Amino acid sequence: MQEYTAASIGEVDERENLTDMIFANAERFAGTIAFRRRVGHSWVDVTAAQFAAEVTGVAKGLIAAGIETGDRIGLLAKTRYEWTLIDFAIWTAGAVTVPIYDTSSADQIEWILADSGARAVFVETDAHHSVVDGVLGRVEGVDRVWQIEGEPGAVAELTSAGAEVGGDTVRERRRGIGADDLATLVYTSGTTGRPKGCELTHRNLLAEVRANANSFPRLMQSGNSQLIFLPLAHVLARAIALTGIYTRLTMGHTPDVSNLLDDLRGFRPTFIVAVPRVFEKVYNSARQQAHDGGKGSIFDAAEAVAVEYSKAKESGGPSLTLRVKHAVFDRLVYAKLRAALGGRCTGTVSGGAPLGERLAHFFRGIGLPVYEGYGLTETSAAAAVNTEQHSKVGTVGRPIAGTSVRIAEDGEVLVKSDVVFRGYWRNEEASATALTDRWFHTGDLGSIDSEGFLRITGRKKELIVTAGGKNVSPAVLEDGLRAHPLISQCMVVGDKQPFIAALITIDEEFLTGWKSRHGKDPNAKVGDLIEDPELNKELQEAVDQANTAVSHAESIKKFRVLPNDFTIDSGELTPSLKLRRGVVSDIRAEDIKAIYS
Repeated sequence: MQEYTAASIGEVDERENLTDMIFANAERFAGTIAFRRRVGHSWVDVTAAQFAAEVTGVAKGLIAAGIETGDRIGLLAKTRYEWTLIDFAIWTAGAVTVPIYDTSSADQIEWILADSGARAVFVETDAHHSVVDGVLGRVEGVDRVWQIEGEPGAVAELTSAGAEVGGDTVRERRRGIGADDLATLVYTSGTTGRPKGCELTHRNLLAEVRANANSFPRLMQSGNSQLIFLPLAHVLARAIALTGIYTRLTMGHTPDVSNLLDDLRGFRPTFIVAVPRVFEKVYNSARQQAHDGGKGSIFDAAEAVAVEYSKAKESGGPSLTLRVKHAVFDRLVYAKLRAALGGRCTGTVSGGAPLGERLAHFFRGIGLPVYEGYGLTETSAAAAVNTEQHSKVGTVGRPIAGTSVRIAEDGEVLVKSDVVFRGYWRNEEASATALTDRWFHTGDLGSIDSEGFLRITGRKKELIVTAGGKNVSPAVLEDGLRAHPLISQCMVVGDKQPFIAALITIDEEFLTGWKSRHGKDPNAKVGDLIEDPELNKELQEAVDQANTAVSHAESIKKFRVLPNDFTIDSGELTPSLKLRRGVVSDIRAEDIKAIYS
């Protein structure tokens, strides 16, 4: 049995809670710029003292509205300054935040509000308010809805309503919350069945925050800046945002990833956190732009040098010749890619799904190391991560401080740590299954090398068993396929079938340039090109490349191009962009049948 334990950096005191960080910052570093808030097209500074005062104002309003210690409050909004402000205000009032993705359906919103027993809910827009109004008749207990946008807006409304609540009342509420009290109910993305509410305590999140700060002392040092653009309903974005506040970074929020590059250039962060799809998009966009502009050969050569340069760092260092090539391409290509992220970014963290090795080497080779980590909602985000001091491409790093990782006899990854949740809300059966002697059964498969680096090889429930009895983990094949610019999403199939196959969707953003280069009708849709020989030849090359990572028996023998993409709206993707394999299999049943007919 493989096991690795990382040294502890100290226990969280039982009297601590998450609000301590903002009030300590306000007291000791009052004038520090804690946030830069987006107002129109400008970024407006918010000091640590100002933020704490705004949090207190909203907390007073919640108390005046009758919110009691331990009450659950829904928070349905995109990533924005008010999300973090309201989150801390809920905690300051002694209550519990229940995040809800802004893309959630009415059915999902109804389930989360009802299951959590929420007393109130914050919404962002008129549209959100309308959806919530539509489900409240079927949900008992929710008697207040506050809307962030509009006049006067939730923040101003609550601040005004709580004007008569004394400061001592707020302090008493805040100090009445300890480390082992519930901080938030974060509902899993629900790749199978109903989402389950993960009970995360103040201790869980504080342990995560301190481990993150310990892992990235350079990136997380006071005075640096971070732009959050992932949904804060996702535990990864929230944990990293909390870490930035704890270490006194200047924090920014942006909800609209369609304008992400403009926001990055305007905010100029030193550090970002993203999911692999963002890094794939940055790489694919740069590659596509170079090829469309007739500079494809230069980009491809620069990419090869970046990957070689990164790999050389793990095996004695780059040669003089390689360093010279790297310096040339740094001026021609790499500097422009770094400028696309604002020009000041010195490192990034990736989580939520696996990042391909080639992409990891590419970004490290251009001077933007991507520190890949691993964790789940149940582990308060990262349980393991590559760090500035200890990093190995192809792994998800070592366990974070104070965390033990064990590989069970069947290959499952088990985690024991203060970051591990205390159980599933009102679901004793699921909690008992997931937790054994404080060890959390992740459901993922992996291995630990002699240096303690964890490698994730698949997911137990996602293992495909072919008709020939071969066990195949689809993740490594899917990661390889998504690295190709033309491929948006894919799903490997083959359970109880004679061979492995794949469903592939096309990224329409990159299809435009491909059609131009290959003389296709610019108005042609994906459905018009499904049988196109040139498109299928290029996709076959992507399949062949992905197959190099597995044995012949595990390789993809056939693929089928789908006329439309997997989406959140169709139910085929979760709000955090994970595949709902059962839903895809049902919706695309005829396509799967056609592969094997």
